[in-house]
Amino acid sequence: MNVPQPSGPAEVQQPYDVIIVGAGPAGLTAAIYATRGGLSALMLERKVAGGQMTLTDHVENYPGFPEGVTGEELADALRRQALRFGAELREIEAVQTLVPGNTKQLLTRSGTYTAKAVILACGVDPTGLGCPGEDEFRGRGVSYCAVCDGFLFEDKVVAVIGGGNSAVEEALYLARLARKVYIIHRRDELRADQICCSRAEVNPKIEILRSCQLREIRGGQGVESMLVDFADKKELVSIPVDGIFFYVGQAPNTGFLEGVVELDPRGFIVTNDHLETSSPGIFAAGDCRANQLKQVVWAAAEGALAAEGAERYVNSQILDVCECS
Repeated sequence: MNVPQPSGPAEVQQPYDVIIVGAGPAGLTAAIYATRGGLSALMLERKVAGGQMTLTDHVENYPGFPEGVTGEELADALRRQALRFGAELREIEAVQTLVPGNTKQLLTRSGTYTAKAVILACGVDPTGLGCPGEDEFRGRGVSYCAVCDGFLFEDKVVAVIGGGNSAVEEALYLARLARKVYIIHRRDELRADQICCSRAEVNPKIEILRSCQLREIRGGQGVESMLVDFADKKELVSIPVDGIFFYVGQAPNTGFLEGVVELDPRGFIVTNDHLETSSPGIFAAGDCRANQLKQVVWAAAEGALAAEGAERYVNSQILDVCECS
């Protein structure tokens, strides 16, 4: 592999046993397990501790919370637990380069961090459709986070694009604020869990448009309407809306890993069953990994497994040094 090398001056920070890139549910859980295993651990987070979990209004399927819990509350609890056991957390703009080797280097604009092992828990960002008007009205009616921007559409008409759990859950959240919520899904059946679908179907504020695709977003100062295409119609239909929320896909934050570890065609990190990447001492966990399910509980479980692997790797390196001396 052609590994990119760090360039430009950067302050080199103290070495850690393990550096965790990302502080979502996978990264926070990895930090808890790593520090309890006796490792010095640093989490590097480019946004806010908790990751996309903090953008979820209500988490109902995380074990131990029979009445559910907000994403922010769960994120804060995991953050405090990780810090309690001695993990460090630093906010950075982004990791620019990861250089593998016996000592791994992570180059950021705030400095170069070094560690014996690295856990990649860098998560994903939501994607859109790239339809006409999407970029033009981004921030002026087009959004990718209902929890962040929903308050702007109180008593207005909005559309949610997508049919998975995230889309339907956020449509239910928006229905508390908006006058009407359309769910636009290109298939004839939603992909969300049955309980979510049932709630959406009986909510008087929600209208589900199946076998329907968004083709264009129109407006002036802000979004005013959307053009949609129904599978059984031969013409585009214009529907007045004030806002459009996209939940159609996710892109992994793995651009800095090109040529460092194996990625699948979509950019997700490839690992074995022990969450080891193609580069020794580098592990991956959570939504950035090529796995089957993007859920908080799955990410947390992978964080624990990755930390166990990192602990085993670090201890093996220490044994190798002792045997050679």
